Amino acid sequence: MATLTAADSVSMDHTKLRKVEDLFRQQIENGLHPGAGLAVYRYGNLVLDIHGGVANTDKAQPVSDETMFVLMSSTKPIAAACLYILKDQGKLAWDDLVTKHWPEFGQQGKQDVTINHILTHRGGFPETPKTLPWSDWSDWGKVVRAMEEAVPSLAIGEVLAYHPINYGWVIGELVRRIDGRSFDQFLAQELTGPLGMGDFYVGLPSNLEDRVSKMHLMEADADVYGYVDIFNRPQVHGSIVPGACGIASAGDLARFYAMMERKGALDGTRIFGEGTVKEATSLRVEGVDASLGLFAQRSFGLALGDERMGKPSEDPINSFGHGGAGTSIGWADFDSGLAVGYITNGYRASETNNPRLAAISQAIRDACI
Repeated sequence: MATLTAADSVSMDHTKLRKVEDLFRQQIENGLHPGAGLAVYRYGNLVLDIHGGVANTDKAQPVSDETMFVLMSSTKPIAAACLYILKDQGKLAWDDLVTKHWPEFGQQGKQDVTINHILTHRGGFPETPKTLPWSDWSDWGKVVRAMEEAVPSLAIGEVLAYHPINYGWVIGELVRRIDGRSFDQFLAQELTGPLGMGDFYVGLPSNLEDRVSKMHLMEADADVYGYVDIFNRPQVHGSIVPGACGIASAGDLARFYAMMERKGALDGTRIFGEGTVKEATSLRVEGVDASLGLFAQRSFGLALGDERMGKPSEDPINSFGHGGAGTSIGWADFDSGLAVGYITNGYRASETNNPRLAAISQAIRDACI
């Protein structure tokens, strides 16, 4: 485990920051997960970057500063950010019909779906098509056809219903149709490359597979969808799954949120304008999510006020980010100036996952001065 000592003594209480590290170690020692990574920025400055535990228990391979983790749905805001870039460039509008850029998408009654609907999970087709097993995810042509042929099961634009994987595939093809580059090329050239996020991939190069920590199922009944088996597969890691299969370090996840908290720019590199950040992080829809059965507040591709982000002293809705199923959380808020990436490799049910993530987030908030 290593700590970077760039913490600004004015912005963080170093004694309480040590308590964050202690809690981080305790969670591993108590068996909540085999390993994890945690990074924290405040006001655009890296104040904590630690890792520990075991990456792959079957090999007794320790987590190192080279380890990358499977993000699950913590990938979603980074996918959305690719649309933020295109919006900032004037190449799309939030309320554009998807068919304006991708005419074939309008099949099966989806002609009224807008980009707004996709980003706020109101597209009406939340379920991953049964005709698209994980073994086909590496074939982008099959993915695109499956999205075109998907049949809505809910009222388009009216029902908030989380789209676990379809969300990202639609964004990925929108990027390709509007820009011309594949999603992974666009991501690397327009976002992760300029920001110096060298350990962030959607579509992992095969030569980096040995750096990926596998997910470990910590509770027998936690993974009802079989995600652990699916998302531990190298073929899936190499596939373009922008809604669920980012591969990254905690440091790079936190760096993305530091850019967002700094209103679209970090270390002299601007990714998009302040106005776009404000639009992207503003509340767009709230209510009981029909897929999750839980109350949710969402902006464009971001969850607002999620319990896994801790309890802010100001308005909870000012905290924005996203969790990854059973494993991780990334978030920031403008009130505290914090930006956090916390990724564990132990997959748990919400009842035990959310508290461990919330505890770390709260300890970080408590370390602010």
